[in-house]
Amino acid sequence: MQSASPSPDRYTRFAEIGRDLFLSGQITSHGGNLSEREDDTIYITRTGSQLGRLRAGDIVAVPVEGFAGSDAGASSELVVHRAIYRANPEVGGVCHAHSMSAVLCALLGDKVEPLDSEARFLLGGAPVPVLEAVQTIGSEQVAELMSEALGAGDGAKAAGKVPVAILRGHGPFAAGATLEDAYRWVSVLEYSCKLILRARQLA
Repeated sequence: MQSASPSPDRYTRFAEIGRDLFLSGQITSHGGNLSEREDDTIYITRTGSQLGRLRAGDIVAVPVEGFAGSDAGASSELVVHRAIYRANPEVGGVCHAHSMSAVLCALLGDKVEPLDSEARFLLGGAPVPVLEAVQTIGSEQVAELMSEALGAGDGAKAAGKVPVAILRGHGPFAAGATLEDAYRWVSVLEYSCKLILRARQLA
């Protein structure tokens, strides 16, 4: 597979979410990564791309199963995205950010218990798990941890899976039926973590 020629809708979706992540301070200039699955193909941001300034050539197509020459051009977190898709056929989009408040909250314990009603409602009362790995960037260990923790929809919830988890020292990964859903989870988590940190300051 070669670099994708994304449809206008896909490119717009990636570009808008990438820009929102950057403007909200949840990624650095070249941080984070996004992906979508369509049938047997993963569309994922290119390694070293700027999510806040994505171009059509910054979206790479790789297979869900097996490997291709285009893997080399994909995000360094491809191994994690691919594992999430392989383990969860209901997942259609994955979002990974370096959200500062979420990273800080993950240093305080092994789970994040939201204080706000939106996060509690959307998560069904479940805490957000904090996962830990020796190698935090693009590792098989993270791929295994995230593919076991994340899922989308009622079936995943019934299996004890959650839509978003934080890798300690690195940031959140979120899975959704769509990429927009995955981005929503990252956004909800960051707002919730800001509230938690502020509440701790006031206490």
